Amino acid sequence: MAELTFFGHASFLLKEEGKEILLFDPFLTDNPSTTVKPEDLKVDYILISHGHADHLGDAYKIAGNTDALIISTAEIARQAQGEGLNAHAQHLGGRHAYPFGSVKLTLAFHGSGIAGGHACGFVVDYYGKKIYFAGDTALFGDMKLIGELDALDLALLPIGDNFTMGLDDAVMASSFLGAKEVLPYHYNTWPLIEADPEEFKQKVEQKTKSQVIILEPGQSYKF
Repeated sequence: MAELTFFGHASFLLKEEGKEILLFDPFLTDNPSTTVKPEDLKVDYILISHGHADHLGDAYKIAGNTDALIISTAEIARQAQGEGLNAHAQHLGGRHAYPFGSVKLTLAFHGSGIAGGHACGFVVDYYGKKIYFAGDTALFGDMKLIGELDALDLALLPIGDNFTMGLDDAVMASSFLGAKEVLPYHYNTWPLIEADPEEFKQKVEQKTKSQVIILEPGQSYKF
């Protein structure tokens, strides 16, 4: 059974007992939502959606400590390799196989945080479980295609507005994606991105067939 742990903001750890550990957007050091430190983590893969500081975060430090493989866009992978780190470059629309399954990079409408780059999201096949991590993104119509191309077990969506889609847009994204379960993130880290996850849950479950899982920073969910 897979277990997803939320470190606050947009940082998640995905693991299953005895199998590879995946870390998403490890913003820890300056994250007011968590007490987890980079040196606390032992991981095998680090997925980076874009180069903004609240997502790239401590990725390079953790990769240096653990010899984890960074998975990201070509621009970020190249930068990581320039720091002497292990990285595998992919790009939008591309899928690649890994020992745990596969990773496909999806569109994300947001700044890249790195010259010449693109922001991205991920569809991760983790031992048969399909997880969509949207990264930082606006709502876009082709989210329908993401849900059609991969039958999603879990969709992770930002809801905090201002820098990403807000709560109501994320409700519509949930309807497009058709995931069995949806989990909100990128909210309440700072006052500028305040949002009510309970309101999100109510609206999603009224308007779609998806169930919403709400995690406080530090909590885990098994699926």
